Amino acid sequence: MKITYYGHSCFSVYTGGKNLLFDPFISPNELARNINISDIKADYIFLSHGHEDHIADAESIAQRTGATIVSNYEVVLWFQSKGAKNCHPMNHGGKWKFDFGTVKYTAAAHSSVMPDGAYGGNPGGFVIESKEGNFYYSGDTALMMDMQLIPLMGVKLNVALLPIGDNFTMGIDDAIQASNFVQCNRVIGLHYDTFGFIKIDHEAAVKKFNEKGKELLLLKIGETIDLK
Repeated sequence: MKITYYGHSCFSVYTGGKNLLFDPFISPNELARNINISDIKADYIFLSHGHEDHIADAESIAQRTGATIVSNYEVVLWFQSKGAKNCHPMNHGGKWKFDFGTVKYTAAAHSSVMPDGAYGGNPGGFVIESKEGNFYYSGDTALMMDMQLIPLMGVKLNVALLPIGDNFTMGIDDAIQASNFVQCNRVIGLHYDTFGFIKIDHEAAVKKFNEKGKELLLLKIGETIDLK
């Protein structure tokens, strides 16, 4: 299972022979200026909610690659109204078997509106199970007791992708508690550093996780790691 970071909350995960792209916000992100979105491969584009900093490049990448957009019903309808042809709507608690593995759509405590002000439905996250590994992409969220449901599903996670930037989402301390809830001690941070409100102290964040016997991975933009 190969994971590539494209800045902010955008990751690509290669698993089950498919490229899964999450929350593409690349071209407007000054920190990701060295990433050429024309080089990004995508078979599926997963969108956690409708905020601009999570969907900015979804339309153009979907048009170029033919990727299937996966999100809540309202976000999918919005993209279909803009001409998107390949879409798969989901909603909280739903599960679907795709050709790379299964996806469970989970709740998130956040807000959601499309860039033009249209209703963006309720934000969510995704639990992905594949033969190469399982992971949780939480999307933007506060710490929630509902996260404890994930291990109750019988899913053993290889890694959890959690927001750590605070202010708009969980911060470091809540992300540590979230890793307890989902029973996964390996965390990849998302939604940090991009804006002034969410800048973090990398060294202090990693240290806090280590002190709790956990691993926090803060990938460099463009970096790819292979997780098992």
